[in-house]
Amino acid sequence: MAYRANILISSEAPGADAVQAAFLSKVQDLQLEDEVQVLATTALMGAATQGIEALVYPEGTRYVNLTPADAATIVEEHLYKGRPVQRLAYVEPKVTPLPPPNTKEVRVVLGNVGKINPFDIEDYIAEDGYMALAKVLTEMTPDQVVEEMKKSGLRGRGGAGFPAYMKWTLARNSPNKPKFLICNGDEGDPGAFMNRSVLEGDPHSVIEGMAIAAYVVGAEQGYFYVRAEYPIAIRTLRVAIEQAREYGFLGQNIFGSGFNFDLEIRMGAGAFVCGEETALMRSIEGKRGMPSTRPPFPAASGLWGKPSNINNVETYANTAKILLKGGEWFSSVGTEKSKGTKTFAIAGKVKRTGLIEVPLGLTLREVVYDVGGGILNDKKFKAVQTGGPMGGCIPEQFLDMPVDYESLASVGSIMGSGGFVIMDEDTCMVDIARFFMDFVQDESCGKCVPCRVGTRRMLEILNDICEGRGQPGDIERLEELGKSIMRGSLCGLGQGAPNPVLSTIKYFRHEYEAHIYEKKCPAKVCRALIEYKVNPETCIGCTRCARNCPVNAISGKPKEAHYIDPSICIRCGICSQVCPVNAISVE
Repeated sequence: MAYRANILISSEAPGADAVQAAFLSKVQDLQLEDEVQVLATTALMGAATQGIEALVYPEGTRYVNLTPADAATIVEEHLYKGRPVQRLAYVEPKVTPLPPPNTKEVRVVLGNVGKINPFDIEDYIAEDGYMALAKVLTEMTPDQVVEEMKKSGLRGRGGAGFPAYMKWTLARNSPNKPKFLICNGDEGDPGAFMNRSVLEGDPHSVIEGMAIAAYVVGAEQGYFYVRAEYPIAIRTLRVAIEQAREYGFLGQNIFGSGFNFDLEIRMGAGAFVCGEETALMRSIEGKRGMPSTRPPFPAASGLWGKPSNINNVETYANTAKILLKGGEWFSSVGTEKSKGTKTFAIAGKVKRTGLIEVPLGLTLREVVYDVGGGILNDKKFKAVQTGGPMGGCIPEQFLDMPVDYESLASVGSIMGSGGFVIMDEDTCMVDIARFFMDFVQDESCGKCVPCRVGTRRMLEILNDICEGRGQPGDIERLEELGKSIMRGSLCGLGQGAPNPVLSTIKYFRHEYEAHIYEKKCPAKVCRALIEYKVNPETCIGCTRCARNCPVNAISGKPKEAHYIDPSICIRCGICSQVCPVNAISVE
């Protein structure tokens, strides 16, 4: 096969089916079926996607903003005549030169994503798919699998970082039966899409990993728990599970070993708290997703009171590769206590947003500047928030800190599932803390008082501070409440909810003090604490600001300096946006 053309679709983009059909039609017209495959798969680009895209292998030429006519042109010119169509090819923006993208990436979990057809099991088999399962079932005992996983040093990628081999061993040693295996695909962190990309682009890697874990644990039934907001992932999984059954990789007597294992999908309703394992199990059982006290732990009493093992998508996606290549291969990457690679979703004020996979131990600076391309518009880096809504905000002084479980915990943050939110000099850290507290307060299940009441009270204080009603003692009240919530909450949501607030107080206390005591927002973000003013020496009296003001707060005659009445102004910023001479400042 000379070429493989992958149609990369970031979502159910309008017109994507028509473009794919045009590719297939032209391939058939030119009788290229034996040389060209047209595969629909998930998009995986370092930068934001641009319309309907196609990636042509082996060159790796990326085409963007495609129409059906463009598809026909690419087949005829590139695939038939060997001449890439430059006018349709993606070109890196020249306005902000960047280093080569993702130069420090090492793709293990994402190795197949965007390169194989997730709806065709034979594509996965061609990439050594299910060879690890065959090896395990025909050549290894469960204890040998555990030993190999122990050598790998793989820690759960859902956030807590508990060693995978130890979790499997605890469930294996539990005497009760039947046992269940669960994949946590309830990825709820704002801006996170690591697990979704794997489920949409390489579902069989997760299925194979689950089958291996089930063999160790002794489970014959497994469940995918995936939020209903991931319809493409759910559709892809359904096809993959059916194909795995047809090929004998799921079901009865797999590889003639006597081992039985099958999978079902359970859809979550989108409750963030259901990412917590005990709440997730209650949801599978058809109950309200609320966490339970531990012990007993799921390994002893989980789903329907039976021993259960829960890992997330990325943990299982690593498993087959570890068993096929060996634990020492996996442990050769990373740090002493944090082995292997980790997927991250980079968002915020960074030039390259998107999905990456890098070795653990890479520094924050390398992630932000080498992989992410640096801060947008070359502004100054201020902080990075890791670990989702329960993670902390890490300031510039720790940019050279390695990204691993222990280092992040030492500065008041967590690894979490892999979210990275980059903030620049224009970010208000009090407002950021308020944003995340608003999220976790809204997502609290309400079962325990510290989380239900405490997060609401913290949010009220933060709202007061950002709206100019902050009082002396508010910072101390936030610290006291945060520590009490962390000590008294049942699950990880409440135990981690105060992290964004406590970390911003620790590293950016001066911003809180400016809001409370000076009634000023240093970043000029909080509307109640800023004021728009016209510079009379710069204003040319064009009246554009007055004509666009929605509340008529601006007065002045043509060709004379204008004035903004602060008692009327709603601080929407429209005047500053339309002023042709930058005569309006924010104070």
